[in-house]
Amino acid sequence: MTYRLPLEWLQPVKMSRVILHWSAGAHKCSELDKEHYHIIVEGDGNVVRGDHTIADNVSTADDDYAAHTLRANTGSIGVSMACMAGAVESPFNAGKFPMTETQWSRAMEVIAHLAAFYHIAVTDKTILSHAEVQTNLGIQQRGKWDVARLPFDPKTVGARACGEKMRERVKELL
Repeated sequence: MTYRLPLEWLQPVKMSRVILHWSAGAHKCSELDKEHYHIIVEGDGNVVRGDHTIADNVSTADDDYAAHTLRANTGSIGVSMACMAGAVESPFNAGKFPMTETQWSRAMEVIAHLAAFYHIAVTDKTILSHAEVQTNLGIQQRGKWDVARLPFDPKTVGARACGEKMRERVKELL
């Protein structure tokens, strides 16, 4: 694992999963991104901490947590890549701020560090993208397709294919 999160960003709590997103914004982290995600990876690979601690998502009953995935925030760490503003799923168009290979790579390092720190096994129910939540966890979402395309890798298409690529890389980094 080459990149490690600052230890002050991590709290010794029980977390069940990491869910990967894209922000549907520009390549720089916005204030809105910080409200919804624990960790945001910018287009150049810079990593930004969100407003909520990971511990805030141990329980969502107090309504003070990073709301990143509909009905799946409890026990979930939200990692987002700042990108894909204006993207269209079909026919695919990555928009003016396509996900970069640099930020994808850094996101994989971040997820690997989180998986190691929180002792989260790498499975399709514990390390997954927002686009996989409905299928893998059975929790209805609102047409989310992050991450179902990789602009820098046009051969990898679909939520499952992108999720498998993510999990393979995370396992390599552990």
